Amino acid sequence: MATTLVLDGHPDARSLTAELVRRYADAHGDARVIALRDLDFDPSLRFGYRERMLLEPDLVEAKAALHAAANVVVATPLWWGSVPAVLKGFFDRALLPQQEYRYTPAGLPVGMLAANRGRLLLLADTPWFYAPITGLPAQTQVARNTLRLCGIRSVRTHRMLGVKTASTVKIDGWLERAARLGALDRERDGRDAPSPVATLSAVA
Repeated sequence: MATTLVLDGHPDARSLTAELVRRYADAHGDARVIALRDLDFDPSLRFGYRERMLLEPDLVEAKAALHAAANVVVATPLWWGSVPAVLKGFFDRALLPQQEYRYTPAGLPVGMLAANRGRLLLLADTPWFYAPITGLPAQTQVARNTLRLCGIRSVRTHRMLGVKTASTVKIDGWLERAARLGALDRERDGRDAPSPVATLSAVA
């Protein structure tokens, strides 16, 4: 079976974001979940790209999981037009030139992750009718400027807006949607699994 990796970008395990991740993972049944709040790493890229920082063991393991995944799901709230510091710090530290992406001589980015699909579960207090005015920059940041830049060309965004004033019925609907997506990706992972013939050929 192909592998699905879920990154929980909320710093609070009691959050709606974390519950969406749990519902997705439970319905999927075989997804690997990495709650970034549980990782031990420095989220600050202290020297920019002038000098490489030594990767902590948790980051080494998370990067290996990223490269092994066929499907990458990122769940995050929208804060101040961006994502929580722990998620931004993870991107800064874990996604590195010549490892997760590189540039051609002409300066064009080339993604180096093997995943061919991804999802963004984006939550925001911004109501749906106000979103066209404020925009959703975190969606562009994560889906286009991060995941796609690193090679995940097909990224589907699922927006849950107006969280602060959402009714219980609305929230239950979002949780059910997360479960449906988990079940759907489980089926897709099964279809994307390499055939026995291809596996034997690769080994030979």
